[in-house]
Amino acid sequence: MASKQGSTFEDLTETTPVEVDHQTTGSSMTSSSSRGVGYYSQCIALIVAIVGGTANGLVLYAMAVSKQHKKHVLIFNQNALDLVNCVFVIVQCSVRMSNIDLDGTLGYWLCMLLLSDLCSWGAYVGSMINLTAISIERYLKIIHHVWAKKNLHNWMIYSTVAFVWICGLVITVAAVFPTTAVVNGVCFARRFYKSVMAQKAFSVWNFLSFYAIILFIWVFCYGKILIIIRHQAHVMTAHSGQGSNTTQNQSNKIQTNVIKTMILVCGLYAITWAPTYIYSLLRNLHSKLSIGHNGLFAVLSIGRLYICINPFIYVTKFDPVKRVLLGLIPCKNSMQAPEIIVNT
Repeated sequence: MASKQGSTFEDLTETTPVEVDHQTTGSSMTSSSSRGVGYYSQCIALIVAIVGGTANGLVLYAMAVSKQHKKHVLIFNQNALDLVNCVFVIVQCSVRMSNIDLDGTLGYWLCMLLLSDLCSWGAYVGSMINLTAISIERYLKIIHHVWAKKNLHNWMIYSTVAFVWICGLVITVAAVFPTTAVVNGVCFARRFYKSVMAQKAFSVWNFLSFYAIILFIWVFCYGKILIIIRHQAHVMTAHSGQGSNTTQNQSNKIQTNVIKTMILVCGLYAITWAPTYIYSLLRNLHSKLSIGHNGLFAVLSIGRLYICINPFIYVTKFDPVKRVLLGLIPCKNSMQAPEIIVNT
């Protein structure tokens, strides 16, 4: 396989944001300079995954305790996907830093499932599709409220959850298996495309599908939603002197907080992953473009901030989650204990 695609094998260029740091893996990371950059990159990825995994786990716990996982199924699924992503990144980094020589059947499957990022990338792709599904769901429930109340059933939401997981896995398997190989004990992930044009076409498709198009959907959906919310706020203000419905006001406040939370999550994704997606696209369209190992390291670090910061948005903006997590703080509980005694 290497002899047929010598040019592809020699030019280890990045093709997708997920693999952009896969200059080499396995036993090829032996030179001092490349090992230094690769090693520190994996260390940062490992730390980010541990922090992100812990935070997402706590958010999932808080949503389950507050029963919000039943009310916001897709948001719960979003955090579950991010948690799975973090878990596999931790495993992948551990395997890469072990510098294993990939021999035999075990080495092949380690390359295909872990070193190629298939498992973590599948969860990542699923999370992007899920974010889009959340945006569309919110759009339908607010902009087309009557239609959604009649036609948007729970089985559709749960079917979407299943679709997200399956779709993420199918896309990654289709992208990884035909283009990944173990050569001389080294895993080369998504390097062996049928042609240069095929590689460029995949890069353009990846950029459009998981950045440009979903960003357009988010802007369209939440832009319309914000216009409606602002209009409703003016109407409520105008009728506030005639008495207000406390229950309706509370419901609107919760809905607004959910929308703000998801806007921040989508905005965080758009900002942190923009450098990686743009560089990946330009790098594949113009093979002479390169920002060097240090620049690549910086771009990847910015992208990885998303999975680490994302859970904290739910903590600060999603009130039910915030209340449960604040209840886990020992010092806060001990400070409130005297008040509980006095009240009883």
